[in-house]
Amino acid sequence: MATFLDLARARRGHFKMESGLHCGLWFDLDAAFVDQAALDPFVTKLAQALRRYDVEAVCGPLTGGAFLAQLVARLLGSEFFFSVPSSAKATGGRPAAKANDGTFAARYELPSGAGDRVLGKRVALVDDVMSAGSSLRATMIAIEAHGGIPVVAGALYVLGTIGADFFKERGLRVETTGRAAFDTWRQPECPLCAAGVPLEDPEHPAA
Repeated sequence: MATFLDLARARRGHFKMESGLHCGLWFDLDAAFVDQAALDPFVTKLAQALRRYDVEAVCGPLTGGAFLAQLVARLLGSEFFFSVPSSAKATGGRPAAKANDGTFAARYELPSGAGDRVLGKRVALVDDVMSAGSSLRATMIAIEAHGGIPVVAGALYVLGTIGADFFKERGLRVETTGRAAFDTWRQPECPLCAAGVPLEDPEHPAA
C-alpha cells in the first residue's frame, strides 16, 4: 500500500536534525507536496481523523507543516495558522523545551498579528512528518503562549516514537496516516560519528 513517504525523496547518509539528534536517513518532504492529486488522499484521511476533536484552528510549522495545516483547515472549515522559526530575542526570551545536551533548542513563533486570534481556540498541531517532533513541540509552546489550547497532534507520517511519546506524555493523541521505525541518536551515541562518517548538509548534498 502506498504511503505518504512514497511521495518524498529519501537518501541515506549522516544528518543532524533540527532537534539536534543525528540520523542516517533524510526525506525531501517539500517534493511530496508537488503532486496534489497523489497527496490529497493522505490529507483527507488525516483531516477525517482530526474532525472528531472539534478543532477550531489548525497550526503547522513552516514549511511542510504549514502547507499541510492550510489544506487540513480548509477541509475542516477551521481557521489556519502557521509558526516560523525565531530567535530567543524575538520570542521575548521564552525558554525552549531544551535538554541539557542542547537538543530540542528550536523556538517557533506565530507571525505578528496572528497571536490574538488563537486565544481560547481548540487547536490541532500538524506537520508533514513527525520524528523527534522538534518543530511541532516548539509550535505547541507558541500556541500556548498566546492562549490557544492544543487538543491533538497530527502528521501524515510518524517516524519512530520520540515525538509521539512527547505528546502522549502531555495528554495529546497523535493522529497519522502511517508509522514506521526510525533510528535517531544523540551525538555521543551516534554510530555514524563513531565510524567517522562526516555530517552532510541536507540542503546541499555532496556531488
